[in-house]
Amino acid sequence: MNGKIDESRHLRSLAERAARSVGDQLRAAFRSPMDKDFKRDAHDIVTLHDKAAEEKIVKVLLADCPDSVIVGEEGGTRGAGRVEWHIDPIDGTSNFARGIALWCVSIAAVVDNTTIAGVVFDPVSGNLFHADLTGAWLGDDPIHVHAAGDEMRATIVSSFPNAKDTWLFGSTAFDAQARLIETFQAVRNLGSGALNLAHVAAGWADATMGFYTNSWDIAAGGFILQQAGGKFYALERGLPVEPYFSAPDYYAIGGDVTYKTLSGVMQEWSAQYVPADMKTQA
Repeated sequence: MNGKIDESRHLRSLAERAARSVGDQLRAAFRSPMDKDFKRDAHDIVTLHDKAAEEKIVKVLLADCPDSVIVGEEGGTRGAGRVEWHIDPIDGTSNFARGIALWCVSIAAVVDNTTIAGVVFDPVSGNLFHADLTGAWLGDDPIHVHAAGDEMRATIVSSFPNAKDTWLFGSTAFDAQARLIETFQAVRNLGSGALNLAHVAAGWADATMGFYTNSWDIAAGGFILQQAGGKFYALERGLPVEPYFSAPDYYAIGGDVTYKTLSGVMQEWSAQYVPADMKTQA
């Protein structure tokens, strides 16, 4: 066990170094003129900074840990090795490109299909959320979830509904949103899944959720949240699925409390039909 903990700490430290290595270049690019390109459609923005940041992150990781598989949003899956790195160089690119300070760098280390280290770095605020098998921290301070005991006193932070959700569910996406808005004290669409998870982990919000995500969106933030005492519910077609970072759909709560409306919405909408090519488009 000590060997696994030591490896977890080492990979956390390496992920922190890799995330911080792109902080200056991303802060310099933020709120400056930049060229934008598009992936799936005009709602799915990518910039040259996403690609450059991922390349630098990968370079730092492989220099220390060459026995690695890279699973990156920009570069796809490549390499071979014992450690899998799930990387989103800019989670919240639309915010980044528009000058909205809600975006982050997300890096998770997976060994034997289990996450053992995670980092979510917010370069604008300087907040570094990180976790290994011994706990979760914001900077040097331990963090713990703190969820309200009932839905009417709770706040959801998410990116739902977005353009992808309306493409999938049509107008019923707004039916789901209406149920949440009516039941919860507040529902906020912030635009960064990894940062949403980190904020719930820190006790700044009560719950988060998402549909048809990728591993680089949730691997690091989901691990940090769980290490801070939160509950992560991974779903596929409305049913539980493992490992959590493979789930297309999820909701997470900051503690061992039950939010019946949230769980009901997630299970009901997750169970709906999904086009076979959705994951390749997302």
